[in-house]
Amino acid sequence: MNKLTAKNQKIARRHKRIRSTISGTAERPRMCVFKSNKYVYVQLVDDVAGKTLVSFSSLDAKGKTMSDRAKETGIEVAKKALASKITKVVFDRGGFLYAGQIKAVADAAREGGLTF
Repeated sequence: MNKLTAKNQKIARRHKRIRSTISGTAERPRMCVFKSNKYVYVQLVDDVAGKTLVSFSSLDAKGKTMSDRAKETGIEVAKKALASKITKVVFDRGGFLYAGQIKAVADAAREGGLTF
């Protein structure tokens, strides 16, 4: 098993463990974050209905560094959520460690007005 496969298995194992304890509803959706090598994707998901309520990715962000784009992504998701009358969410880091870009998204969403 190479390092990439081992890393992906660790992420999948952490994500499965996280998802066993948290779930989103229409009143308090799950804010799930996915990070690729180039971009960060954020969605607000109602797990009861199985629908995505709000989404944004760093594809549309205009930051110079990855952290800047992650921060802008968090702010934009918060703006869209507040426009949809969503103020409270459950944060799902998606199996990724809470550092760097994941932390930047979370902090920016809190600054934008979301509570979690």
